[in-house]
Amino acid sequence: MRSALIITVCTAAAALGSAQERTQASREPATLEALGNRIAALERQLEQQSSTNDSLSKQIDDLLWYHRVGDVCDIDKVTYTGPAPRVIPNPTGQGAGNPLTISAYTFLPKSLDRSKKHPLIVLVHGGVHSNFGSSSAHVVRELVAQGYAVIASDYRGSTGYGRGFWRDIDYGGREVDDVFAGKQWMLETYPFVDAQRVGIMGWSHGGLITLFNIFDHPADYKVAYAGVPVSDLVARMGYKGQGYRDLYSAPYHIGKTAEENVNEYRKRSPAWHAEKLQTPLLIHTNTADEDVNVLEVEHLIQALKAAGKQDKFEYKIYQNAPGGHSFNRNDTKLARESRAEVYRFLARYLNPPNAPK
Repeated sequence: MRSALIITVCTAAAALGSAQERTQASREPATLEALGNRIAALERQLEQQSSTNDSLSKQIDDLLWYHRVGDVCDIDKVTYTGPAPRVIPNPTGQGAGNPLTISAYTFLPKSLDRSKKHPLIVLVHGGVHSNFGSSSAHVVRELVAQGYAVIASDYRGSTGYGRGFWRDIDYGGREVDDVFAGKQWMLETYPFVDAQRVGIMGWSHGGLITLFNIFDHPADYKVAYAGVPVSDLVARMGYKGQGYRDLYSAPYHIGKTAEENVNEYRKRSPAWHAEKLQTPLLIHTNTADEDVNVLEVEHLIQALKAAGKQDKFEYKIYQNAPGGHSFNRNDTKLARESRAEVYRFLARYLNPPNAPK
């Protein structure tokens, strides 16, 4: 009797234990799912807050433009359209495939004689996710003083225009078209802009976009300057950290790593398109650059030489110039002298009213 009782108790205990395990197991997925939903909700809140902060910062910075250069030029912020997003999460949704609306800044010298033709500079901002900020006011002042009209676009992926626009980034892709569309907008809008005297310039990622603009539209630009340009994304993925690589392989962007689709990264790398150069080009780089390693720009220079483009471009490799990645965008004597080199090069082809000596 006692043995039977013990067996019965043990069986009941085992059954109870199994029931508790099943109950716990059934609760765990629900608990994990709830936790995942909560984390996702918090991430959305943080993204929304970040987007709101970016938009507010952008609005404040827009006001600073009038303070910093409003005495020498007429400023406007305009909108035009670029291509549709490359990645469309819901292709059948309302408005899917519509062209993107792009914002841009225009700067026209106050002394500009609108009865005559004047040269145009397309000024391209850098940064994986950045925008055209008033920190570039000194460059705009210098260009306007020479008599250039200037347009600077906040192409897709720029900050300050909401999370959706931020996710429309297409590094080395349709953002290049956005900048070209801005140049076209200027020609269509202002009859005094000379279509035969258009130059383009940019630093870092802006240098990459500059290079692709002249590679894709050689007849549309008279001259170009690329400062410390991102030139080889395959190499760049190798020496940057995982967080940086994640920006490019995100589903809304390229969607794959360089290992998974090396040809796509080559397609977006100027060094692999050197044979397309037809526009006079000046390149500057710095061995002390902490962002764009000099090896990228050296690859570009070597590729241009190998393609027989020596008569189409000039370059200078600064040795350990103070300031690193921003060495010739600072307010130092060296930076001013370097920018003067750039302006003299541009003036050879664009003939501005007040060309630098």
